[in-house]
Amino acid sequence: MWIADNWKDYEVLDTSSGEKLERWGDYLLVRPDPQVIWNTPKTHSGWKKRNGHYHRSSKGGGEWEFFNLPNEWSIQYGDLTFNLKPFSFKHTGLFPEQAVNWDWFSSIIKEASKPVKVLNLFAYTGGATIAAAKAGASVTHVDASKGMVTWAKENAAASELSDAPIRWLVDDCIKFVEREIRRGNTYDAIIMDPPSYGRGPKGEIWKIEESIFHFIELTAQILSKDALFFLINSYTTGLQPAVLSYMVETIIIPHFGGRVQASEIGLPVSSNGLVLPCGASCRWER
Repeated sequence: MWIADNWKDYEVLDTSSGEKLERWGDYLLVRPDPQVIWNTPKTHSGWKKRNGHYHRSSKGGGEWEFFNLPNEWSIQYGDLTFNLKPFSFKHTGLFPEQAVNWDWFSSIIKEASKPVKVLNLFAYTGGATIAAAKAGASVTHVDASKGMVTWAKENAAASELSDAPIRWLVDDCIKFVEREIRRGNTYDAIIMDPPSYGRGPKGEIWKIEESIFHFIELTAQILSKDALFFLINSYTTGLQPAVLSYMVETIIIPHFGGRVQASEIGLPVSSNGLVLPCGASCRWER
């Protein structure tokens, strides 16, 4: 498992009964987590000192309950700064486990002997975008949500990257890649974090099990001939590391060589030293 264990401003303090207790800077949040199927005693004092608690509804969705939590605050990961705010579907605007991937591709970018063009698809609030830009890459950031792209720009500004070579695009990722193929544009690295289900700006429907293999085939067409890396993340049950690896091996290796590795990603739990699984990633590098 690849573990994001270099955080100072974030930690999973404890887990139990379908929930995780987390420290985000100075604030404690309790959020549901489908991986937490164990019922261990909630002895950590933070459970009672939480600043925010997202309650899952039996009818789907849920709502936040707040206890002296600001509308927005920020945390840092190294020299990266992220603006956080609790919003619908339990999220805060950041997936901390992805830091293990930021570290991986940042080292590749820094060690490259050439300028690196990165394409970040389904780019959300820009964690990977600003990590790649801070490492020295020029980045094209694509997400279908105007609000998420605006948030990502704010994160870039907070990380002193307002003038970095980042192209911000509100667009349907599939249609964008199809246009890039027709234009003949290529990238040295591609990062993607596709949702399980979603809609594009004009109502385009995305179902990952039906769409992801073809989409990887499309994106492989815009990798430069001397591309450096490809990263795909999955939070979808069923798209396990071996499944991601099989697709990437099938599509990318025959054309580019290199090697593929896939694994679960996770976060250490402070109370017991165990690791909370948080999804899967597959990495190709030359």
